[in-house]
Amino acid sequence: MADLQSIKARFGIIGNFPALNRALEKSIQVAPTDISVLVIGESGVGKEFIPKIIHSESRRKHQPYIVVNCGAIPEGTIDSELFGHEKGAFTGATSTRKGYFEVADGGTIFLDEVGELPLQTQVRLLRVLESGEFMKVGSSQVQKTNVRIVAATNVNMMKAIQDGRFREDLYYRLNTVQIDMPPLRERKGDIHLLFRKFAIDFAEKYRMPELRLTDDAVAYLENYAFPGNIRQLRNLVEQMTVVEQNREINSVKLAEYIPMNANLPAVVSKTNGTGTSGDFGSEREIMYKVLFDMRNDINDLKSLTSELIKSRGNADLSSQEKNLINRIYTPEPQQSANPNSLLYFENNNNNQSQVHHPTIISEDEDHHYNDVEDIEIEEARPESLSLQNNEKDLIIKALEKHKGRRNKAADELGISQRTLYRKIKQYNLEE
Repeated sequence: MADLQSIKARFGIIGNFPALNRALEKSIQVAPTDISVLVIGESGVGKEFIPKIIHSESRRKHQPYIVVNCGAIPEGTIDSELFGHEKGAFTGATSTRKGYFEVADGGTIFLDEVGELPLQTQVRLLRVLESGEFMKVGSSQVQKTNVRIVAATNVNMMKAIQDGRFREDLYYRLNTVQIDMPPLRERKGDIHLLFRKFAIDFAEKYRMPELRLTDDAVAYLENYAFPGNIRQLRNLVEQMTVVEQNREINSVKLAEYIPMNANLPAVVSKTNGTGTSGDFGSEREIMYKVLFDMRNDINDLKSLTSELIKSRGNADLSSQEKNLINRIYTPEPQQSANPNSLLYFENNNNNQSQVHHPTIISEDEDHHYNDVEDIEIEEARPESLSLQNNEKDLIIKALEKHKGRRNKAADELGISQRTLYRKIKQYNLEE
């Protein structure tokens, strides 16, 4: 069995981050077996190196190694690509064709972006994993294959299973061993090493002097989030190698290529296959939506109520108008709507938020407001724009809607279950 350093040297892998070393060590350990492996990691982290290492260190290393990008093959032809087809099976099938599982018999197949497979193809793949059997498209003859499968994805698999886009039984069949590839932003100590490696490679390729980083430029790169991971860093170095005249790069020059504020979206989408994802962006979007919706509703409510009182006073409303008002003004749960009631604003100032809730006035009380001139509408107090208050209310509503089921509430809110549990504890909502 090869050691870690020889593997890095053979495949050109740079870095000594512990999580990276652990991923490579697991690859070496599982290589001699035939168990299936699922590689989890963001786009651009180098997931494609893991199946190469596994194949090269396995007993199948002299047999075929085939890479299949599941996301790049159209849904209508992917079954034919993987399992082959018989002549005349569909329009354009002018001859019998072997699929990848037949061609790679005895070897290894790397299914990249396996989370993009159609459900029908997932059923066929599950049968191959369980029994080694498959049928060509348009054939009723069962064929056998002996193939080692390594899959990779940047999709949140738990979320895909909950949404019905990926079969749970196939996930656990593929995920006999899971190997997690860390994102580049966690490998701060490796970023400069990778930059130097790419700078040397592109200087040789384009026959130009090598790029060098100043100390402040190194610090700038280490604090950047790299949403595109290693692929983004490589493209950055190649671009600067060709474009820049000055071969010494400082932080000011780097900021022209990758502004520091561009790193915010990258923090949102860390996926590790266990259903955990970054939540900063999701929570911020929820708060913005709540604030905009509240402002629009309050403005509509002010306008409609004011017009009704000024133009009609306490005159009877038509059934259509009452239905419209009831759709716009949702009373508090403890209040029951009276179909013959009028609505006006009452300031409701409590500990949670300061918003204007409609108060139902029955016709028995209506004699107090016979004249429009006698009605005094209190000046509306500024609505609360507290993110914390609105966030708490939103969580309570989501939990009530889904009867306390936190996983459903988290999906509704667009945040992870871990974040929801933390917020419930923060706001003392356990009961």
